[in-house]
Amino acid sequence: MAIALSELLDETQVILRLRSRKLPNALREIIQLLAQNGKIDDPQRFLEQVLTREQAHPSVVDNGVAFPHARTDLVNEIVIGIGRSRAGIPVGTDQQRARLLFVIGVPERLVNDYLICVGTLVRRVKDDAVRSTLLRAEATHEFINALTADTL
Repeated sequence: MAIALSELLDETQVILRLRSRKLPNALREIIQLLAQNGKIDDPQRFLEQVLTREQAHPSVVDNGVAFPHARTDLVNEIVIGIGRSRAGIPVGTDQQRARLLFVIGVPERLVNDYLICVGTLVRRVKDDAVRSTLLRAEATHEFINALTADTL
């Protein structure tokens, strides 16, 4: 059964002002937040897995949004951490700037749910009005509301 975005997204898993300017550091910042919230037990290993996947298959930046992720046994459920950068973080082989980073951890057994989740996120952030709200939101609840409004 598919999981609703509202079940996966939490205000405590959003950083509206990433300090980092490089991808590995930005990922570390977001993953540390997930660890602080009890979503990931081994943040260093998870970071290594995400970075390894990024090296092998760099995330594509579309509309200033990237979805670095890892399929891993380090999580029991799909976890999502989000970071926003006003300046943008260079991502991928062409070093396009991502202003929104959705870091996702997914257990192997939930690959179908993961695909549904990412598909829903992609559709939401492709919407200009939603993306604009995400980029201007001053509070994490505004950010989460923009992603989950009118979604199942």
